[in-house]
Amino acid sequence: MLWDYEQPVTIRFGCGRVTEIADVAESHGWENGLIVSSEHFVRDGTTDRLIEASNGRLTAAFSDFSPNPDVAEVDDCAAVIRARGHGFVVAMGGGSAMDLAKAAASIALTDDSIADYHGTGKAMPVDHLPLIAVPTTAGTGSEVTCVAVLTNRKLGRKAPIVSSGFFPSVAIVDPELTVSVPPKVTASCGMDVLSQAIEGYWSKGHQPICDACAVHAAGLVFDYLPRAVADGSDLQAREKMCEASLIAGLAFTLPKTTSSHACSFPLTNIHGIPHGEACGLTLDWFVRVNKNAQSGRVQHFARTLGFADADAMADAIHDLKTRIGMRTGLADLHLNDGQIADLVRISRHPNLYNNPVDVTDGMLEDMYRHLAAIA
Repeated sequence: MLWDYEQPVTIRFGCGRVTEIADVAESHGWENGLIVSSEHFVRDGTTDRLIEASNGRLTAAFSDFSPNPDVAEVDDCAAVIRARGHGFVVAMGGGSAMDLAKAAASIALTDDSIADYHGTGKAMPVDHLPLIAVPTTAGTGSEVTCVAVLTNRKLGRKAPIVSSGFFPSVAIVDPELTVSVPPKVTASCGMDVLSQAIEGYWSKGHQPICDACAVHAAGLVFDYLPRAVADGSDLQAREKMCEASLIAGLAFTLPKTTSSHACSFPLTNIHGIPHGEACGLTLDWFVRVNKNAQSGRVQHFARTLGFADADAMADAIHDLKTRIGMRTGLADLHLNDGQIADLVRISRHPNLYNNPVDVTDGMLEDMYRHLAAIA
């Protein structure tokens, strides 16, 4: 077995460490920084407080972007970076802020549009501005990955871009920033973590270091996600879910995700199901599909986590979704045959071909019809 491992991100983990942004910038000599964050952190004064406490290292904030950021919004942020001569970027938020900031910090050093690289196969430029990643949800693991998932609404396309330039220079993971995240968002983000871990493990690109991370992250989700959803002020649960998110990011960055993520894209784009919830919707189904692949690796994964076998783990995933208020089906959408066909067609995303079992259109149709309760 041949494999490589790379993780260039310096990680600072612990409660209260968001205050270290200025120290990080000063130690590296970075100046004139831009904070990319959601409107929520602008309205509640968080971005202003961080700018004021930065000893002049941070100078402005950018928050003009939507969930599932569009390529046009990336271009707008890059234009701001060019116009103001920003020297580094701080991405503070969930996956949307991280994805936009990663792409903008790279494309800003060119005259290109990020659309030139989105779903086109064209390699991203190597040069990029330094990036400090500060997650405020326990979900994407984006603070340690080289992936940015973007949307081109004009073309109806949502897809990841992978670039070594997307690795943040430093990740500051402060669990206290996640305490105010609502239960529904906490649950959806947690299902994304579990999907990343499990898919990273059974990916065709699996390797031993990422495998170990996947096992650790998945175990934390089963143990702590219900607590974090039930009581957002449970700081131990929040800390453990931040740990799970970060380590799941390490687990899937190199192997990449597979079937559940491939199916999540049309579920989110067409039907508006939040990304993590969409990933979790099909995860137990694909556990059963993949349970005997790779000479029983998925069975071993399940037993390592304390389950009797992969089927028992699939049952536990279904029970977890029920317990935390996530979807277990699509019957409420009243899908017709044409809509099922669209889901099947758009699920043939490149990630699907990373699944250890070849997934046919017939298998996808059976799954979607089952979820939609169509006989």
